[in-house]
Amino acid sequence: MSKDDSGQAQGDKVTVPSSARLSYRLMDNNDADLLFELDQDEAVMRYINGGNISSMQDIRERMLPRMNSYRDPATGFGLWQVKTRADYAPLPNRYIGWVLIRPMDFFVGTAKKDNVELGWRFFQSSWGYGFATEAARAVAEAVTAANPAILYWSAIAMPDNKASTRVMEKLGLSYVKQGLHQDPLGDVEVVYYRKKLAP
Repeated sequence: MSKDDSGQAQGDKVTVPSSARLSYRLMDNNDADLLFELDQDEAVMRYINGGNISSMQDIRERMLPRMNSYRDPATGFGLWQVKTRADYAPLPNRYIGWVLIRPMDFFVGTAKKDNVELGWRFFQSSWGYGFATEAARAVAEAVTAANPAILYWSAIAMPDNKASTRVMEKLGLSYVKQGLHQDPLGDVEVVYYRKKLAP
């Protein structure tokens, strides 16, 4: 993974172009400190686990192994760091969060290669700028372009997480259902949103 002269993040096949505000990089094991830093805010974690902050042990023993299980530079699956550009005056040169993209239902043995799950986590200081929508769209479009088999974008959120569902709607996803989402870390009641991509 490297950056070319235009500031674009590059994987084996996937490039997520930088915008006037944001740049991207596929995260790896060297990013434990960044993942830990983001998880220290109870408000950020409210709709992840009820507001419990992560320990560094949680990051190293749970989050990094989970990330590595689906991380694939060739397809673009993984966690993409989102950083503001140095010349973006309101928040210059700042790590503001990450965007997740992986096959839907990855951890329940029925991973769907034609349906990718999108997720995001951002520092409170970056809320209200539209970064989550911009970044999720950029990552999803880049990964979809590199993987023509992808037919759907999907996302899940706790039913009362209105900020995330607004992002889903801005991305063009529509409500599908509410139900129990299964995960090795624990099952949780969520709303499902999905967008069918044009052929």
